[in-house]
Amino acid sequence: MKKTTNKSASSAPAPSTKRILVVDDHPVVRQGIKHLLEQESDLRICAEAESAGEALQALQKQMPDLVIVDISLKGTDGIELTKWIRAQDKKIPVLILSMHDESLYADRALRAGAHGYLMKAEVADKIVPAVRKVMGGEIYLSEKAGQAILHEVTGRGAKGGESPINQLSDREIEVLRLIGQGRGTREIANLLHLSIKTIETYRANIKDKLGLANATQLVRYAAQWVGQ
Repeated sequence: MKKTTNKSASSAPAPSTKRILVVDDHPVVRQGIKHLLEQESDLRICAEAESAGEALQALQKQMPDLVIVDISLKGTDGIELTKWIRAQDKKIPVLILSMHDESLYADRALRAGAHGYLMKAEVADKIVPAVRKVMGGEIYLSEKAGQAILHEVTGRGAKGGESPINQLSDREIEVLRLIGQGRGTREIANLLHLSIKTIETYRANIKDKLGLANATQLVRYAAQWVGQ
């Protein structure tokens, strides 16, 4: 008599586990992301980092399938880190998280090489679908951000109402953020591994583009912007 094989659901092969590196300078945020993602049977946090330097080390050691990066890191920000990651490994997808307005950062994130941009206010509800979409080779954006970028690409965007911040380069925004955190020129130079003269040039460019008269106005503007 021929022996039958019982192909139960439990004998089916488990999906391969996807390894994720989380980069955020707040331990509570990292733990929250870990809790949300590891409820999925095929997702696991393989490493955590709180700075760009730690992230690059973890990237080399762990070889994750995805990197989740917060924009507002100490020192080098998430946009610059994304560029570094893409320079090291063009295949690895990056999902940017931020508390900042996506109208300013979503397009910059994509140009830096990220595959998605998610507001932190939406993490609890949307991080799992965002991760799955990005790991599937697609771009993740909110509908609002996607439409804004599409309008810009097609020349249909409304330029008149743009924030003056949009005139700044990625590096100038990074410097502005650090000024707003109360960091001085020398400290910013050390954090970004740039010369003091270079930071002074960035400060001057920022003042010109934002129409600020002096360093006091620059510091005040930066502090208000960071605090928004």
